[in-house]
Amino acid sequence: MNTEPYDAHGAGDPGAAAAATGLALLAAGGWLLTTTRPWNTPGHPFTLGLEWTASAALLLTGLLLLAHAIRAVHGAPPPPTNPGAEA
Repeated sequence: MNTEPYDAHGAGDPGAAAAATGLALLAAGGWLLTTTRPWNTPGHPFTLGLEWTASAALLLTGLLLLAHAIRAVHGAPPPPTNPGAEA
C-alpha cells in the first residue's frame, strides 16, 4: 500500500482569497443596496445617502478585488529573464 500523496500540493493560489473576498463584498454591497430602496420605505435622506455610499464602496472594493484576482490569473506572462546578462 502506497501512503505517499498523489501530488505534492503547495499552499494554494494566493489570488483565491482575494477573489472570494471580492465576491463576498459584491454580495454584501448588492444586499445593502437592495435593502435601502427609498421607494419601498422612505427614510431620512442622510441615512439613505450613508447606506448607498456604504453599498457603493462595498461594490467597488469587491469589483476591484475580483478584477485583481482575474488579472493575476489571466494577465500577460512576465518577461523572460536572462540570468547571464547584467542589468
